[in-house]
Amino acid sequence: MLPPTENIREFLRAEPSCVLVTVSGAAGSTPRDTDAWMVVSRTRLYGTIGGGQLEFMAIDQARRALRNGFAAENLDVPLGPAIGQCCGGRVGLSLAHVTEETALQLVARSNAEMAARPHVYVFGAGHVGRVLTAALALAPLRVVLVDTREGELSACPVLGVETCLTPMPEAVVRNAPPRSAFVVLTHDHALDFLIVAEALQRDDAVYVGMIGSKTKRATLRNWLAREAGGTKFFDRLICPIGGKVKDKRPSVIATLVAAEILTATLAEPQDRKTGRARANTEG
Repeated sequence: MLPPTENIREFLRAEPSCVLVTVSGAAGSTPRDTDAWMVVSRTRLYGTIGGGQLEFMAIDQARRALRNGFAAENLDVPLGPAIGQCCGGRVGLSLAHVTEETALQLVARSNAEMAARPHVYVFGAGHVGRVLTAALALAPLRVVLVDTREGELSACPVLGVETCLTPMPEAVVRNAPPRSAFVVLTHDHALDFLIVAEALQRDDAVYVGMIGSKTKRATLRNWLAREAGGTKFFDRLICPIGGKVKDKRPSVIATLVAAEILTATLAEPQDRKTGRARANTEG
């Protein structure tokens, strides 16, 4: 599997002979839905259709076609004991050699998927911010690391993460697209409060979190009541962040917060409102 930093253009340029595998049908419990696709060359892969024996079968079928020079055959696979997977569903796979037209379609599709990614703004390029952006960069998100300090930002060269140097981080919140997530962990509590106050005004934000203790949360509430015109949206704030695990190591905090942000940004709107759990199956 290729690293997430390699895009489809680079793959197709390096691997002109390859097969596109698309999930064309998914019934019952399946590893992926019909939005999943992968490209198979003789030695490398781009993307995934869910892993496991199903994916191995698709790779084998695609590479046989590439070796022998014949058309790749589609697959209709029941996910049962016969292939060592017990999901109980059924998956249809469409396999086709990548043509010049297909390549253009893949690039367009990849661009559309990238453009639709939720934005996550991490305010603060300190220890936790660095680890958090590295964790989020692995997910289908557009991650922006924001700080007022050039030196701290330059020390965070995480592939797939944008950086934003600004003297007014709160202005970044105002210009963020709808359904963005904001996590605030700067070096300055007063700056934290300014950014959070701005983020809480965004009724379309899917996540607003601030690093800190219950005492810091209470102090922010008092500050909002005194300086920001009230605490109307205060209950939307996640603080402390990272759930109930009491571990202050940056790597642990960042991992827990990344899970919170993914839950908020990638859930369907009705799931965020009701807290309904969704199935996550590997087959």
